[in-house]
Amino acid sequence: MSAGGSGPQERGVTRRGALRIGGVGLLAAGAGAAGWWRFGPESALEPRTGAALVEPAVVSSESGLLDVRLVAGRGERLVAGRRADVLGYNDGLPGPTLRVRPGDTLRIELVNRLDAPTNLHVHGLHVSPEGNGDNVFVAVQPGESFEYEHRLPDDHPPGVFWYHPHHHGNVADQVFGGLYGAIVVEDPPDAAGGAEVEVARERVLVVSDISLDESGSLKGASMQDRMMGREGDLVLANGQVMPVLEARPGERERWRVVNACVSRYLELDLGDQQLDLVARDLGPLTEPSAGEAVVLAPGNRADMVLTAVSGSTTVRLVPVDRGESGMGGMMGGDGAASDAVDLLTFEVAGTVVGGGRPLPSPVAARDLRGQEPTRRRELVLETGMGMGGMSFTFGGRAFDPDRTDQEVALEAVEDWTIRNDSSMDHPFHLHVWPMQVLDAGDGPVQDPVWRDVVNVPARGTVTVRVAFDLPGRTVYHCHVLDHEDAGMMGVVRVGG
Repeated sequence: MSAGGSGPQERGVTRRGALRIGGVGLLAAGAGAAGWWRFGPESALEPRTGAALVEPAVVSSESGLLDVRLVAGRGERLVAGRRADVLGYNDGLPGPTLRVRPGDTLRIELVNRLDAPTNLHVHGLHVSPEGNGDNVFVAVQPGESFEYEHRLPDDHPPGVFWYHPHHHGNVADQVFGGLYGAIVVEDPPDAAGGAEVEVARERVLVVSDISLDESGSLKGASMQDRMMGREGDLVLANGQVMPVLEARPGERERWRVVNACVSRYLELDLGDQQLDLVARDLGPLTEPSAGEAVVLAPGNRADMVLTAVSGSTTVRLVPVDRGESGMGGMMGGDGAASDAVDLLTFEVAGTVVGGGRPLPSPVAARDLRGQEPTRRRELVLETGMGMGGMSFTFGGRAFDPDRTDQEVALEAVEDWTIRNDSSMDHPFHLHVWPMQVLDAGDGPVQDPVWRDVVNVPARGTVTVRVAFDLPGRTVYHCHVLDHEDAGMMGVVRVGG
């Protein structure tokens, strides 16, 4: 496991139209597509647009096991069609897509060729946080390696998840630099009563953003970036700017979309394309939601089926103010939303394809609303100003890896109300245990809705119910990763 030295140690880590449940929209940082990469006209690094979409490499499990090696490093990689000095796993940006099935074992050897400590979080997977599981307190030092092992439950929900670093203090820099990749948990063979979703093709779309200087190297983050949550000059789909996807009219495609941005909220406008939203984060929707806007807070994912409509569609990210005008005033900004961002082009032409079978009805999601909660808690997201700048905390206490903030009994079912006392939205993420949303801030949720990231609006509250069915110690935090690094994170321990 260790490539040298004493090996990694478990230690205190250093250092609104669309559903509001998963996020509220986009506050874009760049201008339109033409102005994203702010280099001069003679720069050899001007981004290339219009190339065919390239999917990340895929590694799939066999006979119940996926054994994969991920090398985290810095070097020249292809970004927006040009070579740039960025971070990545296995020389790619994004890293490889890992495909597993419920009941599989996922083993990952993480090799650290960075110049700072790192580790690996399997975001959204319902797996143990202990030992060499999804343990955020592991620190893999430069030049060392660590072997993770995750056993997915036999009833693990299918869907799209993702992996990224989670070493406190380095998270935002490492994710922004290019360290992320998708995980797909396949539908079980008997999904939806034996009826599979009939599609012509499936696409994994990892949406991220990044900022590069004139030499093609990563830009450092300013103080305002860290306080507001940085948003990059370039918005990427699988590491490309404005790639092109092609289909025939009537064809169905399954898009698995990951919001791997450090801070950017995504509201996807798919124009006239016919959309059925199958799932958001984990767990199926009660019914696919045709024509619904797809809104993803940082860390959220969407599983959707598109039925192609003839013509050329520019898929855009729609700007929405995420409630930070007060914060912007303190930091020298006005909090206003910027222009929309073009993400990709969907070209649909050719002979019309006949309609396939109707989409199968989803399996009923688990519903905890009939259970009386063991306990109710309130967690308060707070920001403030001090001599050292802005503070980001839960209840006025910054993250301390040696302190346990919430003690929970194993098999307890609890209601957590997350209150946001700040003037900007914060996406709340709980590791390991999925959250059933009871109230998204505007009244009770009617159908079973499950998230692992839930947006908490400025000056608002969200209430979730959680079944703590795995023991261990892990974290909850704001998924604006600069805020997490600044201290907006707490520790929960289940089962003593």
